[in-house]
Amino acid sequence: MDGSIHRCPGAPFLRVDITLQQLEAFVEVAKTTNFRAAAQALHVSQPALSRTVRIVEDLVGARLFDRDTRHVELTPAGRELLPIALRILENFNSSFSELSQFLEGRSGHLTIAALPSTGVALLPNAIAEFRQQHPQVQFSLIEGPADAVRAAVDEGRADFGLSVRPGPHEPMLYRHLRDDPFVLLCRRDDPLATRASVSWSVFATRPFIASSFQSSIRPITDAAFLQRGLPVQPALEYPSVAVAGALVAAGLGLTALPRLALQLSQNDELATVPLQRPVMSRPIGLVTRAGRSPSPVGRAFMDLLHRRESAAS
Repeated sequence: MDGSIHRCPGAPFLRVDITLQQLEAFVEVAKTTNFRAAAQALHVSQPALSRTVRIVEDLVGARLFDRDTRHVELTPAGRELLPIALRILENFNSSFSELSQFLEGRSGHLTIAALPSTGVALLPNAIAEFRQQHPQVQFSLIEGPADAVRAAVDEGRADFGLSVRPGPHEPMLYRHLRDDPFVLLCRRDDPLATRASVSWSVFATRPFIASSFQSSIRPITDAAFLQRGLPVQPALEYPSVAVAGALVAAGLGLTALPRLALQLSQNDELATVPLQRPVMSRPIGLVTRAGRSPSPVGRAFMDLLHRRESAAS
């Protein structure tokens, strides 16, 4: 066996079953040009290292080192193999470094489906805090009503949802974050704006502006009227909270909104008053698909959201 690789014309490309450990042994000997020093660096015996190098040479089909009792140097085949071995080891280590970062929740891509209100009120500052420690994590946001949030999670288009509590028969897991209390939204010059609180019965005497049936708000306002036995008929229905605020500001009626939604309808002409008798709130939390394991970065970010809400309560 000489110091070069011979291959007949038309022969299939050389394939060898060299392990990473064997490549590391070859590279260490090439770097140190000393079997004893290489064996010490690899924490193996010198005879074991010599056997490993011979195995590599047998697999390659060429001598890789010229060696005598005093000198070790690469053969032409060894010089050809060295950059290949270094590239393989570098790619392997780099790939597993990326995997390690992913498993530790330090990298990856996270898609979150959220209600418009939770997307505005809860996510931006949480993402900013998370990115300070995990700058390599990428985020995508999906916005929609509660049904769309659950569908995105169920279909795998979102890692988790930030929404209201799912129904008991839906294949979803729910982790509670907060209760989102309802308030009256009225004009600032309305006499109701000066009160400490108002009852839901106010909507029986004033035009009520209702959310659409697709909204997570509508079932709760309907439940409040049912509890009080109020035959409230909406004067108008709005498609978004921003439109609701504009309708109220125009003097077309009153509405009831959860506090988190107020950031979607900021207007100096509007005021809020706590609603009581009954006190109503939306349960807001993290929605995941039952039976589907979250990614490490998803778990880490959901834990951050939970810690932030616990600290704020």
